[in-house]
Amino acid sequence: MITAWARGLTRHRAGRLLAALAGIALAVALIAALGSFLTASKATMTQRAVRSVAVDWQVQVQPGADTNTVLSLIRKTPGTRAALPVGFAHTSGFTAQVQGSTQTTGPGMALGLPDGYRGRFPGEIRPLSGSSDGVLLAQQTASNLHAAPGDTIGIRLPGAGVRQVKVDGVIDLPQADSLFQTVGAPSQSQPTAPPDNVVLLPAARFASLTRGATGVTTQIHVARDDSGLPSDPAAAFTTVTGAAHHLEARSSGAALVGNNVGAALDSARQDALYAQILFLFLGVPGAVLAAALTAAVAAAGGERRRQEQGLLRLRGLRPRQITALAGLEAALIAVVGGLAGVALAALTGRLAFGTVSFGSGGTWGLWYAIAFVLGAAVAAGAVLVPALRDLRTLTVSDTRKEGGARSTRNPWWMRYGLDFLLLIGSWLVFRASSGNQYALVLAPEGVPSISVSYWAFLGPALLWVGSALLLWRLTLLALTHGRPLLARLARPLTASLAGTTAAVLSRRRRPLARSVVLLALAVSFAVSTAVFNSTYKQQAEADARLTNGADVTVVQPPGAHTPPSAASTLEIAGVRHVEPLQHRFAYVGSDLQDLYGVRPDTIAQATSLQNAYFSGGTAAQLMHQLAQRPDNLLVSAETVNDFQLLPGDTVNLRIQDARTHALRPVPFHYAGVVKEFPTAPKDSFFVANATYIAKTTGSDAVGAFLLDTGGTHQRQIAARLRHRLGTAATVTDLTQTRGTVGTSLTSVDLAGLTRIELAFAVLLAAGAGGLVLALGLAERRRTFAIASVLGAKKHQLRGMVLTEALLLITGGLAGGALIGWALSDMLVKVLTGVFDPPPSALAVPGSYLALTALAALLAVLAAALNGIRRAKRPAVEELRDL
Repeated sequence: MITAWARGLTRHRAGRLLAALAGIALAVALIAALGSFLTASKATMTQRAVRSVAVDWQVQVQPGADTNTVLSLIRKTPGTRAALPVGFAHTSGFTAQVQGSTQTTGPGMALGLPDGYRGRFPGEIRPLSGSSDGVLLAQQTASNLHAAPGDTIGIRLPGAGVRQVKVDGVIDLPQADSLFQTVGAPSQSQPTAPPDNVVLLPAARFASLTRGATGVTTQIHVARDDSGLPSDPAAAFTTVTGAAHHLEARSSGAALVGNNVGAALDSARQDALYAQILFLFLGVPGAVLAAALTAAVAAAGGERRRQEQGLLRLRGLRPRQITALAGLEAALIAVVGGLAGVALAALTGRLAFGTVSFGSGGTWGLWYAIAFVLGAAVAAGAVLVPALRDLRTLTVSDTRKEGGARSTRNPWWMRYGLDFLLLIGSWLVFRASSGNQYALVLAPEGVPSISVSYWAFLGPALLWVGSALLLWRLTLLALTHGRPLLARLARPLTASLAGTTAAVLSRRRRPLARSVVLLALAVSFAVSTAVFNSTYKQQAEADARLTNGADVTVVQPPGAHTPPSAASTLEIAGVRHVEPLQHRFAYVGSDLQDLYGVRPDTIAQATSLQNAYFSGGTAAQLMHQLAQRPDNLLVSAETVNDFQLLPGDTVNLRIQDARTHALRPVPFHYAGVVKEFPTAPKDSFFVANATYIAKTTGSDAVGAFLLDTGGTHQRQIAARLRHRLGTAATVTDLTQTRGTVGTSLTSVDLAGLTRIELAFAVLLAAGAGGLVLALGLAERRRTFAIASVLGAKKHQLRGMVLTEALLLITGGLAGGALIGWALSDMLVKVLTGVFDPPPSALAVPGSYLALTALAALLAVLAAALNGIRRAKRPAVEELRDL
């Protein structure tokens, strides 16, 4: 009997089985693909964090401790690949005689590097000119002293006097911040910037020069074997932190570890948690939707399945046997659909990432197994559970009734207003989770534990479910009480059968409402996913542009007096506009802040100024105010609060006068708030009119030039400028900055997640629109056959099918667009921590959304055409088959 039943299912219910298989396959494939991608993303974050560190540990040898003893202890510590001692000496200044003039600098640092240091720690030193060995001068110091390889400079050491050395090369220190950290100090106590003046010396030369000098310390720089670290950044952070603490404990106070790799992993673990949040926010709804699609497909054949169950009971089958037959159908759908989903996930990984594992190493098999099990659970819930419920609650006579005749009451959630309660709850949770003091991810620096406020998920989740139920309610109300309107709308397609069509639609309002809601949820998933990903990409680019300033930025060394006219020397091929930007420092009270002087009329030609960067007016309005009244000033919100400023208040800044080199008060008028600005720091700063600053300080010196290249060839143009300018200025480009400022989450760039989700969103939208309608029409062949016997013409039957299809596509697309827009806006606001800076407007990918709508439309049209083809069959043949 089991074999005969299975054969009958595959022969006579192939369409229903294939539709259910497609739903299970989509759910399994989406979970397997996203889970594997999440694991691969975390592993990528760990690898990037480890690779970003030049020196894993900087171990500070404490006063009175023996360096060799500490060095021996470190080298014996498990996981140590290399450990080299480095000397640090404070200098009171540098001097140089260049072209008959004496150049001097302020305090700095001298480092003593042992042989082989650069080979062991290649990321710490980047040669620019001259030799890569010997006495090496930092680029900024070389610029301050106007020194080049071959020149002699003097190093002023406290307690040892001035020592003369010959410069062998000029270098850059890419990781100067960590190199000159205060080991053991908390982040808020670290130096605000590395020293401008640095010289690197061979260890032997350093020892001889610093003999008798004060302020000399020793660090041991350590390279660790990171190959055995866990792939998850949080677990890797715990591992390296524990190893560092273990070393400190074994040294008995002789060593203090500056854990650079731990700091990198500390940042990466927060990004990994955001990636997990994105997986939940953007991936889980897709899997739930695929499961709902399977349930809807099963429900579309529910009435026929109940009739078959009643027939089996009349023929004497026991409940256990009927349960076995239902279990066979569920197992068939689960196994075949699960295997198809696994194959689809593997194909997705191969096409999108070049490997079925999505780059996740050996854990991809686990995710495939989890997805398969979940797919089996969905199949059981969609097929087996309803069969058991019907077997327990319905009599044989009940199974012969149509669904509409068995119950006319509204669903319980409509009677209790669950949709309104969910929407109110969503609004309340959203208000709480998007507050100014709310943190979705809490990762205290240096603390192993990290937490997520998962209750913030309730806002979007409740909105999604509540909006779906509200749309369901509205659709039911429209189909129940809108029969006259439905008849008028159907008349152009069905002529005299308009009233009958409206009555049929009203009678079948529940299946039709379910189809509309399912299509709307699929469209809303596509809309919210696409808008979020596009907005994220937009803001990642804005973050890089904020940090770099423009496509290419040329930063002048401190103290250089470069006039705005020097912009003409930077106008090489590919550069559309060069914008000078002043950078000074100003005191407001006792607080020292950055001051940026701009040309208000032309600044927007070289860089992007979003309205979100300002408060008190749009970007264009505030720039216009700076142009109309040159003494206007844009101030940070913190300064406004600290000094209780009101628009129009006078703000006296103390700025250095270029003629007297003394600070002089310069009056400004507070005009607005600036939150972000190209090249500006994250903390407080000012923006003012460059002409006014030059007039009041006696200098129009430029701090940086912002170059607009039209968004193309930034790397090539920057390389040509570096070759032309040498060490006289620092040239950075946007492509370089993207990798520098982007978090490890940004470095993954969500490209893989986007490709996976958007592809599945299109498939889900097409499936929700077409499969359910096709199955619903297939189950109504009896209705069409009877209508044909009663005299309905073919064009009238075609009109009945098209009317239902039009209602489905109109309600589904309109409802999905509204839900998707609301969900996108809420997602972006709740996930504020992902965006830096916050977006001023959502980015809408019009082409993708048009593709999704077209896919849904074509799927519904295909289902309708198939229903029309079936309706053309002779009524006698159709009734005989049924």
